[in-house]
Amino acid sequence: MARFLKTQSISNGLPPGSFVFIGKQRMDVSRITVMEFNTDTLQEIFITDLKDLNKYIENENTTWINIDGIHDINLIKECAEIFDLHPLHTEDILNTGQRPKIEDFDNGIFFTLKMLDFEEDRNIVSSEQVSIVLKNNLLITFQEQRGDVFDPVRVRIRKKKGRIRNQGTDYLTYALIDTIIDNYLHITEILGDKIEELENLIIDNHSRSVVKKINTFKKEINYLSKTIRPVKEAIIKLNKLESNIISPEIDIFFKDLLDLIYKTTDALDIYREMLSDFFDLYNSLMNNRTNDIFKFLTIFSTIFIPLTFIAGIYGTNFDYLPELHFKYSYFIMLAVMAITASFMIFVFKKKKWF
Repeated sequence: MARFLKTQSISNGLPPGSFVFIGKQRMDVSRITVMEFNTDTLQEIFITDLKDLNKYIENENTTWINIDGIHDINLIKECAEIFDLHPLHTEDILNTGQRPKIEDFDNGIFFTLKMLDFEEDRNIVSSEQVSIVLKNNLLITFQEQRGDVFDPVRVRIRKKKGRIRNQGTDYLTYALIDTIIDNYLHITEILGDKIEELENLIIDNHSRSVVKKINTFKKEINYLSKTIRPVKEAIIKLNKLESNIISPEIDIFFKDLLDLIYKTTDALDIYREMLSDFFDLYNSLMNNRTNDIFKFLTIFSTIFIPLTFIAGIYGTNFDYLPELHFKYSYFIMLAVMAITASFMIFVFKKKKWF
């Protein structure tokens, strides 16, 4: 499936809000986990009966419900009914090619983001869609598969680190989005280190493999930009929202996300320019190398032109050619050729032609 734009043909002709999964199934059986906590208590459970989710809707404790495996349309549909999700938001959850965005609705806020991973062996960035629904005391996350970047947040909840156990779902939402964006910067730094190493490789190695690496990294930087820039727009929109779901003291944390996004996008712009400069450097080195080869061949040919002329005269087939039968004619000819070549090399070096 295409990375930059996933096919939407499966949903062509269907009315808005239709429940159609668009993407690749990444796990066999969906899984629902719940973390319910307050300052003093914490409970983590697996949900096997969807009816058990109803008790968390009006819960006073902070509750984080995570659903892994959005390929199960019936499961997502039932969850949407339980949590009173708008059909358009449910459609966005099922569409893994959805552009990152943030939308405010009557009783909550809906987020769609991309969670990234870097495959070190192939130098490729992979992504997974994460949808977040924020309501009063209830946070619901939808993921394509098990495994995410949220483990540091879970550790903070379990070990009561920081303020996360003393705050509500708005701060928990900030913590999750902050972790996703932190990972953007981390992956950008990994790619940046590899890109910066290319400069010495270009100078030392003129093979086509260098061009292939430049193109690979350029493609990944473009993919990162395509993923991250809409997130910047979404965070800007989030900071302009006037919602009762997010308390005023948490607003400043969401504003801090912008600094992180700007830092990441600025780094991406720099690395994109570096890759363009590296490609220009490679072409310049190849041109210089070609020019050096032509220069050497030209000088080599120029030196041998008079020598060929001398040899041509000496080799003419006339019986009465002067010095033809002279005892030392051959050695005199070689000496003249050596002196001529040496004189030309001396002149070329004096003029700094090589």
